[in-house]
Amino acid sequence: MPTPNPLKIVEILKREGLLTAEQQPEALRYAEEEHLRVEDAVLELGFVEEADLLKVLAAHYKTRFVSTEKLSKASIDRPTLGMVPKQIAEALDIFPVMFDAATNTLSVVTADPDDVQTLHNVQSVSGAKHVKAFMARPKAVKAAIARAHNGDLQAFARLETAAQGQMHGMFREMRGGIELGRPGAGKKVSESVEPPEPPDLGSLVPDAGPPPRPSAVVEAPKAVLRAPPLPSLAPAPMDKAAGYSADEVLELLNVLVSLIENTRPDLRGHSAHVARLTRRVGERMNLPSRTTVAYAAAAYLHDLGKMGNFHLTGLNCAEYDGHKVAAQKSFRTPARLIETVRITAETTEAIVHMYERYDGKGFPDGRSAKDIPLGARILAITDTYADLTQNPRNPYRKALTPPEACEVLMKFKRTVFDPDVVDLFHIVVMGEDLKARILADRYVALLVDPDPEETTVLELRMIEQGFEVKIARTADQAHKMLAEGNIDIVISELELPQGDGLTLLAEARKQPWGKEMPWVMHTRRQGRSDAQHAFDLGVIDYVAKPTAADVLVAKLKARLDSRRNSGTAKSGNAGGVNGSLKEMGLPDMVQVLFHGRKTGNLKIRRGSDAGEIHFQEGAVVNAIWGAKKGADAFYEMIKLTDGEFALDPSYKPQERLIHESAEALLLEGMRRMDESMNA
Repeated sequence: MPTPNPLKIVEILKREGLLTAEQQPEALRYAEEEHLRVEDAVLELGFVEEADLLKVLAAHYKTRFVSTEKLSKASIDRPTLGMVPKQIAEALDIFPVMFDAATNTLSVVTADPDDVQTLHNVQSVSGAKHVKAFMARPKAVKAAIARAHNGDLQAFARLETAAQGQMHGMFREMRGGIELGRPGAGKKVSESVEPPEPPDLGSLVPDAGPPPRPSAVVEAPKAVLRAPPLPSLAPAPMDKAAGYSADEVLELLNVLVSLIENTRPDLRGHSAHVARLTRRVGERMNLPSRTTVAYAAAAYLHDLGKMGNFHLTGLNCAEYDGHKVAAQKSFRTPARLIETVRITAETTEAIVHMYERYDGKGFPDGRSAKDIPLGARILAITDTYADLTQNPRNPYRKALTPPEACEVLMKFKRTVFDPDVVDLFHIVVMGEDLKARILADRYVALLVDPDPEETTVLELRMIEQGFEVKIARTADQAHKMLAEGNIDIVISELELPQGDGLTLLAEARKQPWGKEMPWVMHTRRQGRSDAQHAFDLGVIDYVAKPTAADVLVAKLKARLDSRRNSGTAKSGNAGGVNGSLKEMGLPDMVQVLFHGRKTGNLKIRRGSDAGEIHFQEGAVVNAIWGAKKGADAFYEMIKLTDGEFALDPSYKPQERLIHESAEALLLEGMRRMDESMNA
């Protein structure tokens, strides 16, 4: 979301007599130093009263305004909040306050009510026919989002403290006690300004019924806001570091490290993948959240300063002298690079000791077994696994499958790796991989853009939302990848090396695989003729850069879901899944299929015995095991701890012999197993 020019704001305030010429540079300097919007800066400096500021800016934008006090007392119903999801609200700094079902109009508060592109994005995501923007102080919008979505009940209290002059006092002290005048305080707004009255949020009372789903067309009473008390949202647990939540710190590392790794084609996204694996292991071990976050941070940082010819994993350094020598020279580099940053000792220890070996033959200290910090033992395994499965230049000279990579880890447990952590990691990875394959319904997207910085953030957001993402830097690369098939959507820049995005699209439309391919132009070129040409070739959207990645991904997923539901797009799980019950027990598999609302036939085989469990939208409707049918057959199979399975998602059950819920079946199955063991 583009940040408005602060000079524009201060000029408006100066023109209306709220700022003096002397205060203008002071406000701009303070805003830059404190990383604030200039509207918040002039308020914290005490140059302007909030009411005067909002009246002037609302009049300029030709809209109404909402004061911080009024916004702090508003209670927004959850269906209205849901129309602008948390990620979108935070990315765009926009907050929904009212939904009028009769006119399908969503009202929002924002510091930029004239930002047409942002309002268009909100309209697309929310499904509202109209979006009406009210003016509010930037920090008040953020406080509303923090309270409603993160359960931060003190968000407005902190803002009120700042408004009472605390920040202004600190600023004066920093300037040696010089008093900065407040000519705007108590001064009436220029008589030439006649701002509209602010909306009376606190006095509105909701009618019955929530707002409709975005796709619904309804005639309903007006849904509005309620008066106090504040919503009772439980505060979200988070670990704080330097004023940021743990998730915010990890997200920052995610973006920055991923940008750095763009220069290493074989290792793009490597550290982010290691961090995800490390966090899953920490959560599976039920470690304290602070410890898990510290280990995940180590995973993001472990390769900083090691961008040489070798990828220095625990396995590579144990097996190859060249890797070992390179690692001995650089193993402390990541910690040195960030030594001025306040990070935990657990993070530093994990990075420094990741090359220790379980048998004591590693470095730097030759520690062995449990004397090696747990974070270092986990990081050595997750880093090696990510290298084996993603890097074609690993010791095996190809990207291994998850089972193959786990076999390698098993081979080196008790020498290089902690055997207990390897066993746990095998369960986590194979279980998660199998679950992902069972529930696979993800889309494969091709990003065609020569600029790594443009694609990295978008790629990360798409992966978070379940996309599989492929990258092409040139038109030729894109054409070759498209011809290979298995692409669900293309997001392309217009300006490409070796070609042009429009030419690429025109050529694709001539091929069988490209005639109906969903295509989005995501470009800096904003000429009307380019956009018209693109729509003539059948693009589903033409998006001008820069844009909020969260919003774009939400729009892409909504378009693809709509196509799939209408039967014009493929289902991602058509090929079926097979595996071993050792990877995932049958009770867990039943729960995965139940919660995923999957339909299909789960075939079970153990030796010469075979059976089936039929699912319809997640419900178990029939089971067959030998001569038994129905619930009795299900109870027989649920006891199995060994065997093979195969899921056929194309199967449609013909009859229903089981009417109990999946939870009831599992509980009864567990009870029978307990009885048989105690008999």
